[in-house]
Amino acid sequence: MKWYANEKIQGKQDYNMADAMLSFVHKHNIQVRGHNIFWNNPQNMPSWTRSLSPAQLSSAASKRINSVMNQYLGQLIHWDVVNENVHFSFLENILGKNASAIYYKKANEIDSKAIPFLNDFNTIEHEFDGTSNPSKYLEKIRDLRSHGYNGPLGIGVQGHFVKPNLPYIRSSLDMLASAGLPIWITELDVANTTNQEVYLEEIIREVHAHPGVKGIMIWAPWGPKGCYRMCLTDNNFKNLPTGDIVDKIIKEWSHQGFSGTTNENGIFETSLFHGEYQVEIKHHEKQTYASMAQKVKVAAQKDGTRENSHYTIFV
Repeated sequence: MKWYANEKIQGKQDYNMADAMLSFVHKHNIQVRGHNIFWNNPQNMPSWTRSLSPAQLSSAASKRINSVMNQYLGQLIHWDVVNENVHFSFLENILGKNASAIYYKKANEIDSKAIPFLNDFNTIEHEFDGTSNPSKYLEKIRDLRSHGYNGPLGIGVQGHFVKPNLPYIRSSLDMLASAGLPIWITELDVANTTNQEVYLEEIIREVHAHPGVKGIMIWAPWGPKGCYRMCLTDNNFKNLPTGDIVDKIIKEWSHQGFSGTTNENGIFETSLFHGEYQVEIKHHEKQTYASMAQKVKVAAQKDGTRENSHYTIFV
């Protein structure tokens, strides 16, 4: 859905590839994030945009955001509106300091159900990039607000790791969470080095444990020539060690196959992650209830703190 893929030649839009991909994943009930409307790194904008005057770029950008967002209206959960605008400033340099704010506001007006996200790298990965550390990221959020965008907003941190520094990840997420906005790990991968799968598991468990993190996406799309940095399977779609880690964690977190027995008072206690569960109740004596199922939703208290909840299921 990137601009350079949808409009290689100015004025000639092509959504065929993105349409086909979106249709495929929706058939499998997979939610989709829009990535991205604009990319503030000039090297990742359509080549023809780099020679436009401010007025021409403003016109082209307006057509772009209206076109792509209406093409996928109501079909996406998020949009990375101006990708990597903590690191880069192509739109601001040409259109003014309020450029990002204008497009976040426009995105929210077009599709209020898709949360507009920032999305950047080297915020939680390590402490060596002074351009996009948590403090700078929060500064960018304040900048958007000061230039007039006061609508919904999400914090996207890409998560391209080499060797994780878990305390730094935790403290960075703490800082970002102070903004009170949903945090997503949007492009999680680990460099293909020794201990890749070990590091992957450490990172996934660390970010999942943080109450501010609302979603994790792994950046491992397979291709016949390999993956960007991390594959989960080989070319025959057999799990690699990284894939084994992901499958293990998904099974653990979803409680697949988990079962238990109530005590003499009909009580069963366990710990569950927040989310929705389908509970199947079997009665050893009353065969009528052998296939009875009910849904249970486990959630936090309104202030976000953990809660010990008791759910009563009548049989």
